[in-house]
Amino acid sequence: MTRKAPHHQDEIKENIPAEAAGKEGTQVPETGSLPAEARDEIETLNQQVGKLREELVRRAAEFENFRKQKEREAALAATRSLENSVRELLPMLDDLKRLMHHIPAELQAMDEAKPFIEGVELIRKNFSSWLESKGVREIEAKGQKLDVNFHEAITQIDHPDAEPDTVVEEYQSGYTLGDRVIRHAKVIVAR
Repeated sequence: MTRKAPHHQDEIKENIPAEAAGKEGTQVPETGSLPAEARDEIETLNQQVGKLREELVRRAAEFENFRKQKEREAALAATRSLENSVRELLPMLDDLKRLMHHIPAELQAMDEAKPFIEGVELIRKNFSSWLESKGVREIEAKGQKLDVNFHEAITQIDHPDAEPDTVVEEYQSGYTLGDRVIRHAKVIVAR
């Protein structure tokens, strides 16, 4: 006599996961058809997975914020370094400008002095071009209204051809780096 397998064995075969059974087409069981212990364990594991997923997302966001903060700090440090270097170099540019401004007329007329004068002017232009390539711009002063954001008035004089608070003479050039003033223009203002 052949024995028939009890009908609950077919039910057990249907509830075996595909990975465990090694067969394609086997269905993963619904949690409702599992024993209470298994359902509780699955629920606990799902909660742990959810907590770990939330922790991973939080850590990824913290890392991204940290990375962005370090990028900002590095950019700020580079800007400060450039700003400090430019501040230290500006007096040399001032000296070159003064030298070119105070060359005696008789020296300018001498053929022997022309290469020297042209060389100094070339150095000044190259230096100015280098500063401009770094974002340094000279502040317009002469003929402008006094603006305390860009100008520092060192004295006032009577000047019949200028309106009050107009810059009539520039004592020392001022400069900006990007949108920051790195040195105010020192100016003489009309009363």
